[in-house]
Amino acid sequence: MAEQTRVHVMRHGEVYNPDGILYGRLPGFRLSDKGKAQAAAVAEALGNRDVVAVIASPLERAQETAGFIAAEHGLPVDADPDLIESANFFEGKRMGPGDGAWRDPRFWWQLRNPFTPSWGEPYVEIADRMRTAVDKARARAAGHEVVCVSHQLPVWTLRLHLTGKRLWHDPRRRECGLASVTTLVYEGDRLVDVEYFEPVVA
Repeated sequence: MAEQTRVHVMRHGEVYNPDGILYGRLPGFRLSDKGKAQAAAVAEALGNRDVVAVIASPLERAQETAGFIAAEHGLPVDADPDLIESANFFEGKRMGPGDGAWRDPRFWWQLRNPFTPSWGEPYVEIADRMRTAVDKARARAAGHEVVCVSHQLPVWTLRLHLTGKRLWHDPRRRECGLASVTTLVYEGDRLVDVEYFEPVVA
């Protein structure tokens, strides 16, 4: 049997964002206290795993989340820009249900095509770079385990891509909660299983 490698692709914890901004790739958005507790819970859950590397998106919330896991294993946090949040036209705008920028007619043209999508980085490009990030991490940790901390849309798009499903989707139906872990189990170069868990933090 080929050696088994596990790539834990994690979404960062909850972010402190009282103004309801779609923060995207903007700097300065860090974990809330609950987000820190979520990251700590995942670090504890992975504490007895054979993790040999921790890699994260360069954005603060991902680096901060990864820090908890790295500290548990005595490892540094490495950055990989391929794990970054997806680009989005609405970055920096309020996106609440009552006053969201998506309600402004001036922006409706950006919403014309949900299949690409027209308001942000194409799904196929997200899938390609996330697959590249996972392949690099898998090669680095061959026969062991590695944690990659990213963001909701990139993680979910990767999962759809690797399991042969269409990339366009209803965002409300993503199985990718805050601080969740989607584990990709490989035997050699072959993906043999996908597992999912998330911490329970009140």
